[in-house]
Amino acid sequence: MRQKISYLSILIVAMIVVMVMMWIFNGNDFMSFNNFQSMGYQLPELGVLSLAMMITMLTAGINLSIVASANLSGIVMAFILTGMVSQEGVVQDSSGVVVLAILAGLLVGILIGFLNGFLIAVVGISPILATLGTSIMIGGISVVITKGYVISGFPKAILTIGNGSFLGIPIPLLVFLICAGVMTVILEKTPLGTRVYLMGSNPIACLYSGVDNKKVIFQTYIISGILSSVAAIIMIARFNSAKADYGESYVLQAVLASVLGGVNASGGFGKVSGLIISIIILQMISSGLNLMGVSNFLTIAIWGIILLLVMVVKFLLEKNSQKRKFS
Repeated sequence: MRQKISYLSILIVAMIVVMVMMWIFNGNDFMSFNNFQSMGYQLPELGVLSLAMMITMLTAGINLSIVASANLSGIVMAFILTGMVSQEGVVQDSSGVVVLAILAGLLVGILIGFLNGFLIAVVGISPILATLGTSIMIGGISVVITKGYVISGFPKAILTIGNGSFLGIPIPLLVFLICAGVMTVILEKTPLGTRVYLMGSNPIACLYSGVDNKKVIFQTYIISGILSSVAAIIMIARFNSAKADYGESYVLQAVLASVLGGVNASGGFGKVSGLIISIIILQMISSGLNLMGVSNFLTIAIWGIILLLVMVVKFLLEKNSQKRKFS
């Protein structure tokens, strides 16, 4: 328990340090209300995708298809939404069609999650290879059905989800907080959460304790697929468009956010609270670099460097901890 609290405290201190550094480098532009509101709109899509990544990593797995799943879900929703265009080319608002589109997008996420679960739990393919394969397959399907074009022109009802606000709080941020709250309840208050942590810690012991490991894998990847679809809703609503290759760098960032947030890459440990703080840290860094005019390509390289550093530091801490136990 002390290690969990201490790591969370380190994350909070790191968040404050990053905020101060970005303020020093960018001045009042970074600390302005507009910048923080902008971060409130940008953070949620990565946040929800990171939740989708986190739950699979807790079982000692990984889901490299989260972005491809989100894009295909977004494309399916986009096709339904653009079917509302009248002969005059004016988008007609209809809450019924928007609900139908959202449900269709969520169904796509469930089906992809089921496919990943089947490949891992039944066929026996390793999570990294299974989800890499489905990612490539789904990406190809998305390109084929869209022919590489952007689908745009959605009704206002869906655009409000990505660009609206409630009491001054961006709606996408509220969606992320709701997802984070639901995930916290699932992981900390339900039998499934206990099984996820147990399976990540010791799958053999989990199996001999009477847990159906295959069922847990199916449930985990289906939840991951649903969260990917929720991220798709935010993405298409914010950009007013859907495409086969949106957010390709989010896979790396989702892994980084999970690891930085305290999720053990080998499974069995990690909290949603740590993930939320790590997402805020990464978003502040991204916003600060953007204000400094740093290239997006260089920013991606920086994410990779941070991921490697975090992994090295965690490895050294674990190695030092093991030495103390045996000394």
